[in-house]
Amino acid sequence: MYKNKILLITGGTGSFGNAVLKRFLNAEIKEIRIFSRDEKKQDDMRRYYNNPKIKYYIGDVRDYDSINSAMVGVDFVFHAAALKQVPSCEFYPSQAVRTNILGSENVANAAIFNKVKRFISLSTDKAVYPVNAMGISKAMMEKIIIASSRVVSETVFCCTRYGNVMASRGSVIPLFIKQAKENKTLTVTDPAMTRYLMSLDESVDLVLYAFQNGNPGDIFVQKAPASTVGDLAQAIIELFNSKSKVGIIGTRHGEKLYETLLSREEMVKAQDMGNYFRVPSDDRDLNYDGYFIEGIVETSAREDYTSHNTTILAIPEIKKLLLKLDYVQNELKAIGNEKSSYNWF
Repeated sequence: MYKNKILLITGGTGSFGNAVLKRFLNAEIKEIRIFSRDEKKQDDMRRYYNNPKIKYYIGDVRDYDSINSAMVGVDFVFHAAALKQVPSCEFYPSQAVRTNILGSENVANAAIFNKVKRFISLSTDKAVYPVNAMGISKAMMEKIIIASSRVVSETVFCCTRYGNVMASRGSVIPLFIKQAKENKTLTVTDPAMTRYLMSLDESVDLVLYAFQNGNPGDIFVQKAPASTVGDLAQAIIELFNSKSKVGIIGTRHGEKLYETLLSREEMVKAQDMGNYFRVPSDDRDLNYDGYFIEGIVETSAREDYTSHNTTILAIPEIKKLLLKLDYVQNELKAIGNEKSSYNWF
């Protein structure tokens, strides 16, 4: 499927882009294009990977011309560029509009113009019942991508949704680990909050599953376990043998008590694919009278799919899951190396 093909990743210098690179560099793909506005991160990646398959494009999804020129000859697009921090979007909502909504429209239009074969957009749980600017902008992004799928046949547009990715850039686990290693108070907003626990590798698996199985307008969600934020903090304290305590600082702007990956309305039509849910696009047109007369009725009888009603992990299970992460293993090794140095002296 990927042999001699060209893949473009928007926002490709982020955690997801790096995870995709590690998965694809040994495949038969012809070229991977990293599109982002951060020349420093691109230069770091260029030096780190030193691989001729990777091409770097400076640009911004807000600028149609820059994304359009980067997409010439591209077969597949993974659209990951976004403003993702809830508080920053809450304070600067117009910036979320420009990047997450208008920027996504630019990427979709460029894909259509260049006759890209498959387009996978990365969304978030916060797009379901959005209560903050980030979620609202991502919900509109999804609508734009799904609307694009209705008007073209050359490009297959799909979306994926997931919650927090463990140890990704800007996420809470690196912060908690840093605080635990320094024996500082772990700053928890609300210990009763629940969050899905998904690894970077699983986020790539979800995108690739959507890529291989998606029909136009589909939304894909991975079934994932969750934990309370309080238990996650305690698990990290125990893993690192820290003297830290948990301190409650209060909910930040726009934060939810729990994550919702599928609304009850979506659950009515969601298809269980084993490890994933697939929500097919509503392919009706605007002539609703015809559907009403024919008597098509759907009822919202099922529950939402949330981090409150999925499998909730206990502290020992959280620790076991954390130990599977390379980031956590490297941080634990770093502590061991420090102790070895102290013993040597």
